[in-house]
Amino acid sequence: MTAAQRVAVVTGASRGAGRGIAAALGERGWKVYGTGRTIGAAPPGGVAVRLDHRDDDAVAALFERVGRESGGLDLLVNNAAVVHDELTGSKPFWDKPIELGNVLDVGLRSAYVASWHAAPLLVRRPRGLIAFTSSPGSVCYMHGPAYGAQKAGIDKMAADMAVDFRGTGVATLSIWMGILLTERLRAAFAGQPEALAATAQHAETPEFTGHLIDAVFADPELAALSGQTVIGAELAQRYGITDAGGRTPPSHREMLGAPRAPSSVVLR
Repeated sequence: MTAAQRVAVVTGASRGAGRGIAAALGERGWKVYGTGRTIGAAPPGGVAVRLDHRDDDAVAALFERVGRESGGLDLLVNNAAVVHDELTGSKPFWDKPIELGNVLDVGLRSAYVASWHAAPLLVRRPRGLIAFTSSPGSVCYMHGPAYGAQKAGIDKMAADMAVDFRGTGVATLSIWMGILLTERLRAAFAGQPEALAATAQHAETPEFTGHLIDAVFADPELAALSGQTVIGAELAQRYGITDAGGRTPPSHREMLGAPRAPSSVVLR
């Protein structure tokens, strides 16, 4: 399989982490279908798809299109999630809008739906991967209970899907991203260039995780990683990957906690 033949779907690719991941994969030769409620420029060699992940029929149509146009799928990156403007506020959850709970729909359920449609396309290939973007919020308090439940659910989904994919050549992996230098974060530091520069020293570009996912896909030990939740900064050390400017983003394991290891017990 050549790099040009590899096909990926990246959900939530219109901004932030998703856009960076799609761009990084495109630069490395992937054909990328990037979804978003709004669409801008497609990544190199890619296709921008206007899609609301609350619409199951539209999601089904996307994967039918991928199968029709590309004959299969090598990679699904589940990144789409509702990010409410008041997510990072310090109020208790009942004093925030109830809409913050929508991340359990577009964020958790949407990842399941996309994976359900992607699975038949992935198993057609000799090698496949479903990568989930997650965070330490799955094990520590971060942005409230809805956010935490979504991230914990994503990590467990990766673990359980790995069981069902055993023997198919398809692997799953949940990746904890660090502080991201997204448009939203940069806007929060408007007029404070020195503070932004200090934060940037310990942050990750949105493209960073895309380079990690590309390396994971090529890893001869991919099957051994399947079902795990990993810290992106530690994964970068495994592959010798640095971020923009040669930076090495730090792992926040000691401060925020470690990923939970799934039990080896399987009950059918």
